[in-house]
Amino acid sequence: MAKAKPKAAPKPAAAKPKAAPKPVATKATATKTPAAPKPRKRTALQMDKLDALVKAAVTSLEDDKAENILVLDVTGRASFTDRMIVATGQVDRQLQAMATHVEAALYKAGVKLKRSAFETSSEWVLIDAGDLVVHLFLPDARATFNLEKLWSGAVPMGAADPI
Repeated sequence: MAKAKPKAAPKPAAAKPKAAPKPVATKATATKTPAAPKPRKRTALQMDKLDALVKAAVTSLEDDKAENILVLDVTGRASFTDRMIVATGQVDRQLQAMATHVEAALYKAGVKLKRSAFETSSEWVLIDAGDLVVHLFLPDARATFNLEKLWSGAVPMGAADPI
């Protein structure tokens, strides 16, 4: 009798190479040109409140003898605010006093600012009140940064000096 040969184990089928996954477009990989900021829609009540905040800040600055007070309407040009106030003080102590008084005026008008809303240096104070941003400069710093030129397309408002 002949011995039966043991059966060989079947060979595994060759694996098919996997196709590379198709790239998925995400917000991070999309190559769109940045769009201009869309103006926020505001009710008349919101606009009245914003105008009251601007008036309170300007009145406070005038009381503190700020010079060259300029109010800019940057609605539609900036996504972070609708109004900017730029003013000049003569010395560092005057800038700090103006900032403190603007904060108090905005508080009376209904805006409580956090400490993080203030950025200060010896030549420049920035107050971020949301829809209103106030820049207080010493004369040399104001000439150096020249925000009026940077925002030259913005519309000067009200009692402020023209650009």
